[in-house]
Amino acid sequence: MPYVRVGTENSAGIEIYYEDHGSGQPVVLVGGYPLDGSHSWERQTRVLLAAGYRCVTYDRRGFGRSSQPTTGYDYDTLAGDLNTLLEHLALQDVVLAGFSMGTGEVTRYLGRYGSRRVARAAMLGVIPPFVLKTGDNPKGVDGQVFEDTKAAIVADRYAFFEYLFNNLYNVDTLGPARVSERAWQASFIVAVGASPYATYACVDSWLTDFRADLTKIDVPILALHGTEDRLMPVEATASRLPGLVKDLKLTTVEGGPHHLGWTHPDEVNTALLDFLAS
Repeated sequence: MPYVRVGTENSAGIEIYYEDHGSGQPVVLVGGYPLDGSHSWERQTRVLLAAGYRCVTYDRRGFGRSSQPTTGYDYDTLAGDLNTLLEHLALQDVVLAGFSMGTGEVTRYLGRYGSRRVARAAMLGVIPPFVLKTGDNPKGVDGQVFEDTKAAIVADRYAFFEYLFNNLYNVDTLGPARVSERAWQASFIVAVGASPYATYACVDSWLTDFRADLTKIDVPILALHGTEDRLMPVEATASRLPGLVKDLKLTTVEGGPHHLGWTHPDEVNTALLDFLAS
């Protein structure tokens, strides 16, 4: 299986697992918490490959088949992991696509490393610009929500995952037509295999202020967000991107939850392919 080393913790190497399929313009797909890369983008990779794109997915450190260290869950380090992968594969003319937590890697990567390797980027279920409510960010989410999240993970992360996936997919309104019980279970199985430390530590990273990164982005951006996203409400996230990004196309999916890629694949895939071909 293909791995790339991104660092060390004490005497152990930290390695990122990735998959690299197809040919053509490379699309690097960054997964969402607490899934891995392939499960985050399962309903997109087949369509992208059929359209002639090269698809690279990888598992964030702490998740999937990557190493599970107890360090490096800030976005500077996570974007550095992405940069190491792009350099390892010597990719150029890349389309970066992030889902959920992966939108943070995409944003921080472009803010820190620029667009030398990147032609455009897509963000699905957006975290930026700044999700935490502060004095200069009144449209954010109250910080107690995230403290409660961390407390729930410490108390019983398996019970927390049940709550999370119910609201990641809006199961009460979209199941079983758009998300089956078996699909829900598959996500749960992937999540429980993640590092207990990583599932806790990543929560603080969601509170990263990306506003300065967004103003540095100089490639076209597609943002896709569900109007019924319960985890990252559209009014606190994607709706605030216009004006911060120079070349942005914002598309909202009516009734869509956080994991649009699974529940609304036709809408997502059509928007993504149109954007890549434009």
